[in-house]
Amino acid sequence: MTDDLRPATIAVTTGRPAHEPDQPLNQPIVMASTYVAGGDLEYGRYGNPTWTAFEDTLGALEGGRALAFSSGMAATTTVLDLVGHDALVIAPAHSYTGTLLELADLESRGRLRTKLVDITDTEAVVGAVEDAALVWFESPTNPALEIADVEAISAAAHEAGAYVVVDNTFATPINQRPLTLGADIVVHSATKYLAGHSDALLGAAVTANDELYDVLKGRRDLLGAVPGTLEAWLAARGIRTLHLRVERAQQNAAELVRRLTGHPAVSEVRYPGFGGIVSVVLASGAMAADLFTHQTRLWVHATSLGGVESTLERRRRWKAEPATIPDGLVRLSVGIEDVEDLWADLERALDNLVE
Repeated sequence: MTDDLRPATIAVTTGRPAHEPDQPLNQPIVMASTYVAGGDLEYGRYGNPTWTAFEDTLGALEGGRALAFSSGMAATTTVLDLVGHDALVIAPAHSYTGTLLELADLESRGRLRTKLVDITDTEAVVGAVEDAALVWFESPTNPALEIADVEAISAAAHEAGAYVVVDNTFATPINQRPLTLGADIVVHSATKYLAGHSDALLGAAVTANDELYDVLKGRRDLLGAVPGTLEAWLAARGIRTLHLRVERAQQNAAELVRRLTGHPAVSEVRYPGFGGIVSVVLASGAMAADLFTHQTRLWVHATSLGGVESTLERRRRWKAEPATIPDGLVRLSVGIEDVEDLWADLERALDNLVE
């Protein structure tokens, strides 16, 4: 049982083989597509001991039961597949572009209806959930870093008979456990902070509702959105240091926010007060932002986030990014390097914009 353990201890100890003589400390990679009949697994699409190690650990961290998927979008599409025909989904106007594209695609095909809201306007969101079947949101949002009132929105959604799904990729269970705040399902792009080393593509969904778990597992198994064994093993190994990586990234992020604020090249700094993601809006707009992302030496120009290395990206370079995201917004994924080196690299690139 992990009920009496703190997150750091759960991350290190859960999902391990039994402490018995000659047992390995880590769950080995089980490369199997076929099992001897008569047990619980039967076939490689239904389960794998290596997946289970990751799922048990994440489930304990989030306070539910986890399912691993082949990617974050595989988890997202599987959850959205549960929404009934022509049902209404409420989602933030500022969300991960993959989620917005999936919702738009489903709506264009008459599968469901979508209403996009300002997730920070709790009163407006509560008013919008009356006819909803599902309320989906991120907190913080990507890349605007807006914060939602998870408890208030969840309570209103449940009163209206809707399910609540929270994408917890940015916050991670180290900073936020949405299931304890009223959410029905938590989703993750485990590619990001959970795996943490930019070497594994993986997704996850977690729920404390056994009926929802069974439905999600059934859909995952049927659709075939299952993870690779190596990827699951890498994510299980990565999650062992999740608490350390998040703590260091947060320390670095907080210090960089302090130094970025007031720099003449920066017109706005967005940071929710926790986590390792910072968004800055450059005063000179899109061209300056593009130049900035190509002038750093340590910071890597890349679209993903949550790894040990620091990355940055102008989000509006993607055509699908909402037009309400400023042209000059650059999302910084702060890594675990020495903060002085990170700042020196940023400062040099920013100073070049105002010389």
